[in-house]
Amino acid sequence: MGEKMSSCKASCSVLLVCFIVGLCSVCPCSAAEVDANQTANLIINGSSTRPIPETLFGIFFEEINHAGAGGIWAELVNNRGFEAGGQNTPSNIAPWSIIGDQSSLIVSTDRSSCFERNKVALRMDVLCDSEGGNTCPAAGVGIYNPGFWGMNIEQGKAYKVVLYVRSLGSINVSVSLTSSDGSQILASANIVDSDVSNWTKAEVLLEAKGTNPNSRLQLTTSRKGVIWFDQVSAMPLDTYKGHGFRNELIEMIDDIKPQFVRFPGGCFVEGEWLRNAFRWKESIGPWEERPGHFGDVWMYWTDDGLGYFEFLQLTEDLGARPIWVFNNGISHQDQVDTTAVSPFVQEALDGLEFARGDSNSKWGSVRAAMGHPEPFDLKYVAVGNEDCGKKNYRGNYLKFYNAIRSAYPDIKIISNCDGSSRSLDHPADYYDYHVYTSASNLFSMTRQFDRTSRTGPKAFVSEYAVTGKDAGTGSLLAALAEAGFLIGLEKNSDIVEMASYAPLFVNANDRRWNPDAIVFNSSMHYGTPSYWVQKFFRESSGATLLDAKLQTNSSTLVASAITWQNSDGKTYLKIKIVNFGNSKVNLKVSIDGLGLSSQLSGSTKTVLTSSNLMDENSFANPKKVVPAQTMIENADKDMDVVLSPYSLTSFDLLTESNNIRMPQTDSLSRSSI
Repeated sequence: MGEKMSSCKASCSVLLVCFIVGLCSVCPCSAAEVDANQTANLIINGSSTRPIPETLFGIFFEEINHAGAGGIWAELVNNRGFEAGGQNTPSNIAPWSIIGDQSSLIVSTDRSSCFERNKVALRMDVLCDSEGGNTCPAAGVGIYNPGFWGMNIEQGKAYKVVLYVRSLGSINVSVSLTSSDGSQILASANIVDSDVSNWTKAEVLLEAKGTNPNSRLQLTTSRKGVIWFDQVSAMPLDTYKGHGFRNELIEMIDDIKPQFVRFPGGCFVEGEWLRNAFRWKESIGPWEERPGHFGDVWMYWTDDGLGYFEFLQLTEDLGARPIWVFNNGISHQDQVDTTAVSPFVQEALDGLEFARGDSNSKWGSVRAAMGHPEPFDLKYVAVGNEDCGKKNYRGNYLKFYNAIRSAYPDIKIISNCDGSSRSLDHPADYYDYHVYTSASNLFSMTRQFDRTSRTGPKAFVSEYAVTGKDAGTGSLLAALAEAGFLIGLEKNSDIVEMASYAPLFVNANDRRWNPDAIVFNSSMHYGTPSYWVQKFFRESSGATLLDAKLQTNSSTLVASAITWQNSDGKTYLKIKIVNFGNSKVNLKVSIDGLGLSSQLSGSTKTVLTSSNLMDENSFANPKKVVPAQTMIENADKDMDVVLSPYSLTSFDLLTESNNIRMPQTDSLSRSSI
């Protein structure tokens, strides 16, 4: 995540506000100003065009807000290997809890696991029995795991539970999915074995007989003895394309058609200290053997079931390009001197071989063993995150740059340093640009890249969002400012080749950062207005930008025009306009050099607005602020339309031709858009 954050200090009623573009201020407006409608002309020249990069809009995923662990990664068990409390024993096993009392059960941890990289296992001394003087309770004794603020168990769905078990004697262990207090049994099966003197892998498939979004997994027994458990996993069988991701959350990503996925951070990659930075080698191979780590920036443990391989698989499943961000020997609190950074460079080269190497290569063979013999299409890497100001960054960066350029000449390398206002002092294919600010500031940045040099590295705006009071936990105001900023990026797509909002996800039970595009808990989810803005731009990547001139005295209007083709090969003219003012606008649209179809059913108008600037979506009202689409019956080259106050409007007009020429050269003058 970004650190360059500013917020508007002044505030007043959102019902009586006007925004002075370029200034971080809010002031009351007179009734006359509120009532006065504005007029404007938008002139679109369909013969003056420029291609938009296919990569323009994508997503940035960071393990923050429990976005991965307890989020898109469908694993239901939290701290499945009992490692989250640390390697020393006895250890804290939270959120695991005990079923029973001290007269019937003693639970502890030791270092007896069969997995060398995560030695902690749970030991359960069962003191009661099914008969005799100290009988177990009817439901047995044992342990339970509530998952990440409750497991969502749905009737009719199947869940695979895998665990490792060892005992000095025979076992009869009940594996159950129950309500949060254990009173409702949703699914249950028994593991019965007479010889588990060595660590044994056990699997059961549970089919839920009921639904409960706040469920837990129980391991119980009524047989006296000593049992060890380790690496306990519960996964729904139904995941996105069968690869372990939570369907409904990934489908929301798929709906915005991302052209790239930047992963896995952000600050998560750096770590507060290098010892807690994400290391890709610790996140591959069999899930049982991954040691996991404590993310000390966002302050929670992850088992790293969602690892380097899974990220690469997800990008492939989405049809997107992977952009791998790796540590360059720098964290928030410590850093490696350039003279000693070679092992980190080799780590990155090994990671590239894992992704791209032949299945017979050292690391490519590890990937093949994980079920993906063909290389992944990894062609973009970022050397660190927000490290440009650190003492050793430039020296370290050059070590990485030279090694990667030599081994993989086709890989595009992204620098942390901003090259938008001055030339970089080191080679790069892209420079990373982050901005978190107030709504008025971000809207005023619609022309941020107008004067940026067109030579040298391209811009990657990998983190942007409205933050602070303007944003709330996802407001319409924030979304509209972001839409204006994105129109500016679209119109400057000859220099800005990639852009992604941040952060993408937040588990409502662990808000480390506000706002976020998609909010979820164990069973529900919704998109914030900022998420819905993304859908207005999903056709932009690879489209054709047209010359669109606004004739207006207003500083609160910004517009663009593109042509794009749908899956049926039909070509549309899409006009996007943000009205960031408090008055309606009577807009006259004139289109030249592009014929529109006379089909009455072919064209649509989509509007994102609401009655209050600070309106948000919620679990109770997930569609309070969403785009509303209507048909346009009179699509013509000359149209008079009305823009609502504080709105984002899109017109998708079916054209006469399905074979609009895609330009090969830039015929747009930047000064005219």
